[in-house]
Amino acid sequence: MAAAYRELGRRGFVPGSAGNVSARTARGMLITPSGWAAEAVGARAIVAVDRDGAVRGRGVPSSEYPMHAAIYHACPQAGAIVHTHAEACTALACLGQTLPAFHYMIVAFGGDDIRCAPYVTFGTPELAAAAVAALDGRRACLLANHGMIVHAPTVAEALTDAIVLESLARQYLLARAAGSPRLLDLDELDAARARFSSYGRAGTVK
Repeated sequence: MAAAYRELGRRGFVPGSAGNVSARTARGMLITPSGWAAEAVGARAIVAVDRDGAVRGRGVPSSEYPMHAAIYHACPQAGAIVHTHAEACTALACLGQTLPAFHYMIVAFGGDDIRCAPYVTFGTPELAAAAVAALDGRRACLLANHGMIVHAPTVAEALTDAIVLESLARQYLLARAAGSPRLLDLDELDAARARFSSYGRAGTVK
């Protein structure tokens, strides 16, 4: 988990300490600490938090702990969560826009688009609720004027999904700068979904 957070930092996805990674445990979750630069986070810095919010051991959990906790509660299939301020996703989120089905890889995140949750102050229960609503039926969403968040069964998969989502957001912004991207229709999206289900874990980013 610490290695995944450092990789996000290496890619520029978590400027300063602006991002977090967590993994579900039997008692609650493990989550990256509050206020730490990604390159400084090692295994000993990871914070254990029970489902009731009690911290086990030392450390202060990320301020976005409430959002992670709400997603784990609402999404039983979520085993890990990655939240970043990656540039392209954040730029699109600052426009308050959904990432539409301009590319077939969108369906790998569970729906026909990547929704953008409305802006809410960071670290609040209200942001947690907004993220859960935007994630309904999906494994990723944008957070208006904030960033992005993804969940997956494992930390490795969540890291990969975050990287792919940032790439898609960048491609979409480039396409929009050049013109009007052609969006895939429902039949095309259904065909892409069928192909995903035939060669790997359904809904997994490849």
